[in-house]
Amino acid sequence: MTSNPNPGAKQRFFAPGMVGPFVLLAVCFASWGLAQDLTTPLVAAFKGVFTMSTFEASLVQFAFYGAYFLLALPTGFINRRFGYKVGVLTGLGLAIIGALGFIPAAQSLTFFAFLIALFVLAAGLSILETSASPFVIAMGPESSGTRRLNLAQAFNPVGTNLGVLIAAALILPRLNPATDAEKAAMPHAQLLAIQKSDLLTIMGPYVGLAALLAAVWLGIAFVKVPGLRGDQKSERAEGTFRQAAGRLVRNSHYRFGVLAQFAYVGAQVCTWTYIVIYVENLVPGGDSVAGAWFLQVALIVYLVLRFIMTWLMGYVRPTKLMSVLAALAIVLCVYAAVFPGTGGAWALVGVSGCMSLMFPTIYGVALFGLGPDTKFGASGLVMAIVGGAIMPTVQGYLTDVIGSALALVVPIVCFVAVLAYAVYDVRSKRDYSGTAEIAAPTSAERV
Repeated sequence: MTSNPNPGAKQRFFAPGMVGPFVLLAVCFASWGLAQDLTTPLVAAFKGVFTMSTFEASLVQFAFYGAYFLLALPTGFINRRFGYKVGVLTGLGLAIIGALGFIPAAQSLTFFAFLIALFVLAAGLSILETSASPFVIAMGPESSGTRRLNLAQAFNPVGTNLGVLIAAALILPRLNPATDAEKAAMPHAQLLAIQKSDLLTIMGPYVGLAALLAAVWLGIAFVKVPGLRGDQKSERAEGTFRQAAGRLVRNSHYRFGVLAQFAYVGAQVCTWTYIVIYVENLVPGGDSVAGAWFLQVALIVYLVLRFIMTWLMGYVRPTKLMSVLAALAIVLCVYAAVFPGTGGAWALVGVSGCMSLMFPTIYGVALFGLGPDTKFGASGLVMAIVGGAIMPTVQGYLTDVIGSALALVVPIVCFVAVLAYAVYDVRSKRDYSGTAEIAAPTSAERV
């Protein structure tokens, strides 16, 4: 798949009037990246605050990505009825409510209250992502949609790096370092005082996140975003939800793409969540703070390679790049499992770099050519993010049973599925050379 299949014809990368809206959506991509990876280190944090097993702490990711699954399909109906802009604003608003929910959660001193706040926050992010990603694809020629989404997604790791930096600098180092045994021996009042202090520390950055999301909401609400004629055509052409679902299920590229996205998100969340625990358990002198810094480096590598891969897609079919990186990710995971320690931790940093192009590439390839079914198709792909709820829970259980190193079998299996999808697309010789421009927007049409 090349992003410029017809070099002789100069195409616009964006439809007229779409550069400004793209910039605003790029800020949204960064914002939900910050929220997602501010949450990732909380597995280790809650494990210490509430003295629980790795499996129990992994319910943080289950609540977060489970919300993605439950809200994605309703978002398809919102986008179909009201358009992408309303979907984006709805998602931002719900995410703000969830982030502010950390205030009463910290006062309650209960893990369940935090899970509820995380669920609401993630529900908003699910609506936001389900609306923003297909909107970006629709902002220009379909032939460059995957590359355009990779460009927008390149700003996502800017937010993820900031989220992990905040966790590493402002949350984890300020948590009480007492061990489980030491906490068990403490008077109840002292233990409650420590828990309250730790939970207030966790709460602070989420209140700041709510303020950031509110600023983004205002920016999008008061900027006129031109619509696409394709929106109104699809409204009449797509028929019932049942008809659209039937067409999607019969589309092998889409069907396989949903499975590959499930596997990829599972691998991503497993890698980024458990690199902290891997360092804590297997690297000499390692602790949660050191693990958070390893995660920070992993996300910087991910960020740099995302921009590099977006550039390379102008010359190489994206799924060819993805097949190479998926194979390399498998090799690095095997190394980290067989040779646990500092070298294994750096191998997991390399895995993060391999993941840089996977999500938007799977997304763009699976949605290519869906036409009026794109809105519900996007919902299915975001529902596949539930892999981020299920696979880390499996890895958390295996970590408790067989250890952090051997539990890496979970992301290995996931990367095998991603590799299979990449090879499937390359071997299909699917034609991505469509050059039709997206219709220019009119001032009367609104998204």
